[in-house]
Amino acid sequence: MISKDMKRFNHLIGEIEAVYHEISWKQGLSDSVFEVLYTICNYGDSCMLKDICHNCGLSKQTVNSALRKLEKEGIVYLESVDSRHKKVCLTEAGKSLAGRTAGAVIEAENEILASWSKEEVETYIALTRRYLLALQNKAKNLPEASERRMT
Repeated sequence: MISKDMKRFNHLIGEIEAVYHEISWKQGLSDSVFEVLYTICNYGDSCMLKDICHNCGLSKQTVNSALRKLEKEGIVYLESVDSRHKKVCLTEAGKSLAGRTAGAVIEAENEILASWSKEEVETYIALTRRYLLALQNKAKNLPEASERRMT
């Protein structure tokens, strides 16, 4: 049975995700395209493909699909760094789009955090990180699909 606090926490996470979905939709972007642009904006005008996959929480397939769409539209291009690594770069049109969309959201998020005290920000980040690390640790011990079928 899920606790009352966990229900409240899950509700808040769902509501936050719904706000980001609404933002993406209003900007005419899919959630995955928005996430990719947002992640690139966090690095500037370019970042490593592996960083996008790692930081935006999407599968490699979803990231690659979003990148193909953005490449086709002239928003990004990929540069080989070496034989195993690629860098995703915004074109001039991409910089403009990213600034109007993900950049505007990042600006709004920064304004929200700037309205909090330093202690509130530090507490929020520390508790979120603590929750993430604990969840990652618990996830390691959850049974895999093949183990569930046997029981």
